[in-house]
Amino acid sequence: MAAHRYDQAYFDKWYRHPQHRVSTPALTKRKAALALSVAEYYLERPVRTVLDVGCGEGQWQPALTRLRPGLRYTGVDSSEYAVRRFGRSRNLLRGSFGDLAVLDLPPSYDLIVCSDALYYVSREELTLGLGVLAKHLGGVAFFEAYATGEALKGDIRKLEKRTPEFYRRLFRKHGFISCGSHCYVGAQLAGQVTALERGRSR
Repeated sequence: MAAHRYDQAYFDKWYRHPQHRVSTPALTKRKAALALSVAEYYLERPVRTVLDVGCGEGQWQPALTRLRPGLRYTGVDSSEYAVRRFGRSRNLLRGSFGDLAVLDLPPSYDLIVCSDALYYVSREELTLGLGVLAKHLGGVAFFEAYATGEALKGDIRKLEKRTPEFYRRLFRKHGFISCGSHCYVGAQLAGQVTALERGRSR
């Protein structure tokens, strides 16, 4: 989707307008608490670093840092507005899913987040971006992906139509192993996920 669509009016409508908003600080806090708990269960220590791709205004940053005050957060989004307004205070970088390979990112993150964004990303960009994220994942990824037909709310006009099996194949291709509730581990923690936690294998 074109970056210019993600201006202040877009975020005001979908994140703040009482009739249209699809997320609230309370919901973001619950998601952040879930992702942190799963990551820390597998890492066996507190999460120290987070990469949030398609972060918008970086709504996860205050939620995560309230729960883990010393945590280092990096957000990536294509919105010029979001990066201009929150880039310094929330450590946001400008870039799309397909730009991840050219960003100067640290080699490993304890938690990688992509919330409410994967179904807007083109297939080509999604494949490129997941390949890069697999190399940077040292802990758990929270990939909130919904297939076509799910009861989604919000800006649904540009959703990419995809089946559950499409996401399963793509995640498996890049070495992401499901451990439940939108969470995945990579190669470093693969041995800690039991057969039942992995869900459907094919």
